[in-house]
This record gives sequence, structure tokens and C-alpha cells, in this order.
Amino acid sequence: MFDNLSEKILGSLKKVRGQSKISESNIEDSLKEIRMSLLEADVNFKVVKNFIDRVKTKALGAEVLQSVSPGQQFVKIVHDELKTTLGGETMDINLREKPAVIFMVGLQGAGKTTSAAKLALFIRQKFGKKTGLVPADVYRPAAIEQLQTLGRQNNFPVYPSVATDKPEDIVRNAKKWANDNMCDVVIVDTAGRLQIDEELMSELGRLKQIWEPHEVLLVADAMLGQQSVAVAEGFHSRLGLSGLVLTQVDGDARGGAALSIREVTGIPIKFLGVGEKVSALEVFHPDRLASRILDMGDVLSLVEKAQEFVDEKSAREQARKMMKNQFTIEDFLSQIQALKKMGGMESILKLLPGMGELSKQMKNMAPPDAEMKKIEAIIHSMTPKERREPRILNASRRERIAKGSGTQVQDINRFVKQFEQSQKMMSGMMKGMGRGMKLPF
Repeated sequence: MFDNLSEKILGSLKKVRGQSKISESNIEDSLKEIRMSLLEADVNFKVVKNFIDRVKTKALGAEVLQSVSPGQQFVKIVHDELKTTLGGETMDINLREKPAVIFMVGLQGAGKTTSAAKLALFIRQKFGKKTGLVPADVYRPAAIEQLQTLGRQNNFPVYPSVATDKPEDIVRNAKKWANDNMCDVVIVDTAGRLQIDEELMSELGRLKQIWEPHEVLLVADAMLGQQSVAVAEGFHSRLGLSGLVLTQVDGDARGGAALSIREVTGIPIKFLGVGEKVSALEVFHPDRLASRILDMGDVLSLVEKAQEFVDEKSAREQARKMMKNQFTIEDFLSQIQALKKMGGMESILKLLPGMGELSKQMKNMAPPDAEMKKIEAIIHSMTPKERREPRILNASRRERIAKGSGTQVQDINRFVKQFEQSQKMMSGMMKGMGRGMKLPF
């Protein structure tokens, strides 16, 4: 979502990085370009003005530290103000009560129903709490059926709503249902409209009186840009929102909603919908997003992904094999599969510092994930023995693997050569580490 904005801001900051000191004259051009970049990204103009004023005031009033260059300090100031604009701190979801009741509200088409299932999965995985789903949208065709299907697929209890029921009756009866099913958390999927109207707000107000929620989360489409800000203000004025879930963040949205919505409304963004899968929900971290925009990477998110998808015991075993030069193609395949679970190579590269510049240089090359897909097909066409002992790969075996994987023999040759070179390099690195420090196994 922030790729274009990131590229433009980074280009603006280059002009300051080589300066010997920060002055009004040498930051003026950069600030103008950053201002234009933010406005083009559909950021609210008042937010842009406040942001630029704060950066300028801090930059001109800052004493440059001896340990960093003036350019580095200016980048740090821009980072800190981006973080402030995005909300400053990560806001936790309130699950202290039992059951903790969460209302999902928003306009039709914003992704409330899918987001309800995503949030249920996140709560179960992160907190180990039993989460029930309550379909209360009786107006949209198949809304109830959609949530019931998502519940079955992911093993969530779902209240048996019927389209002829009144939303008020559904919520009222769901209170007893939640207790009977011993739910720790209940997520209510409410109805939406094409636009905010009195009928919708009155209904939501009545539902709140029947079962007071601990969280009222607005699901807003990031593609709407500044319109999302107006939607948030409308819902907040009537319902008192506790947080936001921005969807379609993985699409072509320009980023204006995320950068505007907190400062204009005061409502914290709590989650980002980053894909279609039920697992594609991320906690919103203002500091990490600011770092991503400025190509500083997001190593903490990378570590969290690794901890979630990489088995520690398996990782230790593979490290042992690397040291003894016993790392096989079979082991390499398991690493590729772990990378896929973490979002793919391109997703991981974006979390590493400085990879924004590198990705531009790689535009004319084969995308990393496409290359990985080809390698995976090659490995799957090998026999278990060939994966363990690539030295037995003679010409006829390589021709068979090429046909089975839909590739050329040259692709097989190149992969085997690269694997053998990597195997030697990894073995040398691991032995060097072993001499310099005690390995954790």
C-alpha cells in the first residue's frame, strides 16, 4: 500500500542526507516534496500541514548529535513524526471481561464478515480464547451463511441466526447462547449500508443497549482514502468507536486513510487486513509501519513471523547439518515451505532494512517468489534419494526431472550448482560461528 509513498519520500530525503548541517534552506525542498507526496497519497491536507510544521520545527531546533550525520538526524525526525501521526503506540484489544463482546461495524462491502472470522482466528491463536461468532446482518443476502461457513471451516461456534429474525432478537438470544457454549469472546457481525443513514445508526444503538460491547471496531476499506476518515467520524459520533480495522491494505491503496484517520478522528487503528485468507490479519504497529515507509525495515515483525511458522527444533537440526555439510535438498525444501507460510520471499524482503532500494534494482529480474516456485517444482520432481544425494543426478535423471517440473535441463544444472555452492558457504559460515561463539545446541 505504501510502496509509491515510500519511494517518493525516500527520494526527497536523499537531498538532505549529504548535508553538513540542518538549515531552513537545505530542508525546504525536501519538505515541499514530502508535502506533495503525502497529498498525492490522499492524506488529509490538515494532517499534512501539521506533519510538515512539526518536522520543520523539530529539525531546525535540533542539536545534531556527534554520533550521527545531520541527514540521519533529519530522517529520524521524519520517522518519529510519521509514528506520531499513525498513532504513536500499539493499542491492545480489550479482552479482559468474559465474555468480551466485540461489535464489527462499517459500510457494506468493507469486509466486516471476513474480518470477524480473521479476528476470531487471531484471538484464538494469540490468546488461546474460545471465540464465538454471531451473524446479525439479516439484510445482505448470504451474510449469515458466509459467517457460518467461515465458522465451520475454522472450527468456531456460530450462533444459528435466521434471515427472518430481527437483529435485536439475535443479539438478545446470543447472550444465553454464548454462556451455554462457554465463549470467552463473542464477535457480532452487524449489518452495513451503502452509506451512513439514520436507520442503520439507530439499529446499532439499540444493539449496544441490549448487549454493551467492550470493543466497537469499525471495518474500513483503505481503498477509500479520505472517505474512510469521513466514515469513521460518522460512526464515532454516534457509537463511540474503540478502534479500526483497515482492509485492502495489500491492494493499490495510496495510504491516505492510514496516515489521516488517527490524527483526524483520534480513533486508533488496531488491525490491518493484509489479504483474503482468514490468517491475513496483522496487529497495527505505528512505529513499525513508519520504519517500513522509510525503508528502515521491520525486523521485529520478521522475528514474530519466524517464531510463528518456523519450528525451533527443526531449525536447530538444520543448523547442525549446515555445520557438518550434511544440509540436503530435502532440508532446503522445508525452508522454502516455511518461507511460503511467512508470506513469501518478497514479503520477507520488505521487512529487511534497505530492501526498498534493492527491490527497484530487481524489477527487471525474475520475482523471488516466482523463482522459488520453479525451484520447488524441480525438487518435487526428484526422488527422495536424489534430494539426499544430488551427486547421483546424471544426464538422464536431470532430463526426467526437467520434464516432470516443466523446466529445462539448464534450470536443473543451475539449481544443483547453486545449491552445492550454498552448501559449502553455509558450512564455512557455521564452522566460523562455532569457533567464535557457543552455538545454542
